[in-house]
Amino acid sequence: MNMLRTAVPLILVSSVLTGCAGLQKEDWPKCAAGGFLGGAAVGAFQTAAVAASLGGAVGVMAGAYCWVHGDGDDDGDGVPNSRDKCPDTPRGTPVDASGCPIVAAPAPEPIPAAPAPLPREEVININKEVLFEFDSARLTASDRTNLDVVASRLRQEAATVQLRVTGHTDSVGSDAYNQKLSERRAHSVTDYLISSGVPRASFVSVSGEGESRPVADNKTAEGRALNRRVEVKINR
Repeated sequence: MNMLRTAVPLILVSSVLTGCAGLQKEDWPKCAAGGFLGGAAVGAFQTAAVAASLGGAVGVMAGAYCWVHGDGDDDGDGVPNSRDKCPDTPRGTPVDASGCPIVAAPAPEPIPAAPAPLPREEVININKEVLFEFDSARLTASDRTNLDVVASRLRQEAATVQLRVTGHTDSVGSDAYNQKLSERRAHSVTDYLISSGVPRASFVSVSGEGESRPVADNKTAEGRALNRRVEVKINR
């Protein structure tokens, strides 16, 4: 009987403490009350005075054990308070192992689209800027102003391109005469572009093709005006 009186209290105390281990700190008063009741149950095996003393002692021990070993999760993020470095995280916020909000990595900067490559070969038709008069290779003041725009562009590309300048005429006059006239027109435009800053080394050829390559009908005044032209071919 004495052995039973000793063993049963120990079993009760052990059971109470084991049950308290899984509780949170806010539940420690309940744990303590359970310990007191467990201690009171010892009264079945001890005197009333001993039962009261054991009940109080077990209650205190159970409450203390719960306070030390229990843990809470005040912000409900799944990380115990003892390890939660961000204890006030709003509910529903994804958190890392330390209880702090997971910061999404910034979206990568969009890669700018590469500019469309320029054509390997391009022809600038100078007759859109310079309309040579009949039987003339002379540049007017207006012609020079318009050619300044062409020169500005060619200066930017001069280091990586080769320029071929070709003069043309309408069909009025002999082939031999028009051949010479077309060459004068090509040189007139080339000289002005060089004087405007386009490197002379960028020009690999300056020639004329007379009336052999019309782009419009030589039977009309409008067509003949379009045929009196200079072309600058850009090779990249």
